[in-house]
Amino acid sequence: MTNQATYPIGTPGTPWGPAEVAAWLARQTRRRSYEADVLSAVDALRSRFDVVEYGRLDYSPDSYRLVAIKSRDWNDKLPCVLVTGGVHGYETSGVHGALLFADRYAEAYAGHVNLVIAPCVSPWAYERIHRWNPLAIDPNRSFRDNSPAQESAALMRLVAPFRDRVLVHIDLHETTDTDESEFRPALAARDGAAFEPGEIPDGFYVVDDTENPQPAFQQAVIAAVAKVTHIAPADSHGEIIGSPVVAPGVINYPLKKLGLCASVTSARYTTTTEVYPDSPKATPEQCNAAQAAAVCAAIDFALAHVATSA
Repeated sequence: MTNQATYPIGTPGTPWGPAEVAAWLARQTRRRSYEADVLSAVDALRSRFDVVEYGRLDYSPDSYRLVAIKSRDWNDKLPCVLVTGGVHGYETSGVHGALLFADRYAEAYAGHVNLVIAPCVSPWAYERIHRWNPLAIDPNRSFRDNSPAQESAALMRLVAPFRDRVLVHIDLHETTDTDESEFRPALAARDGAAFEPGEIPDGFYVVDDTENPQPAFQQAVIAAVAKVTHIAPADSHGEIIGSPVVAPGVINYPLKKLGLCASVTSARYTTTTEVYPDSPKATPEQCNAAQAAAVCAAIDFALAHVATSA
């Protein structure tokens, strides 16, 4: 935890240089195992799905295999669904919600869609329970040409062959108390900006695309998740994390402009989920289940509306 008014690295008002990034990196320690938590779970799915290695992160002395789970009976005539988790490695239910969906629910969609599930886009950050990569870069602001983040560039290469055939992309995230106590103060310090305290919403919400809003789709996701965990209310300003609430549990971001993962395809239906694992009203199991429920609801809605319009 960090004092909200200051950050222990850098000079207020001055963006970080290499020395500050090095000082920040020296503070990061491995706290859990990508190999044990993620790769072993993916390996257990190999009898039912294809598993592809779509890149490797080399952050000396560490190296990480990037893996994705794919439908075994891929059919180019079917629409594609992309599920991503762990773009921010510290957002645990994004990773384990994606794995839960793959294990329990993905096979039900065989013959209806081609699934690609990248459960942990940022394994270095997963192990250190952090938002950034070792260069103090946020992968979820780096999905653009000539990306400075290896994690983002690798996922874009994976998606490139089928990006224009993706019907649904659901990107699984969390909003946590450490956003306010650590990560936003660190961001302000890194950029030489003033830190302005905000409010952490208590509950699940989703982020729609300002440039391609799909309100009925977002509400279908919210309705499904409401059966699993509570939905975040708007704050006293009618906002969630500084953005106007446009429907219960829904805010909008310009996904492509911000370089967010949910902009990586040209999918008609995109959403970024946000659960709140620090709530006294939610357990880790509920958070994982909420993510899996969101994925199922997203696919079900899209398939129903493709069928309706066909």
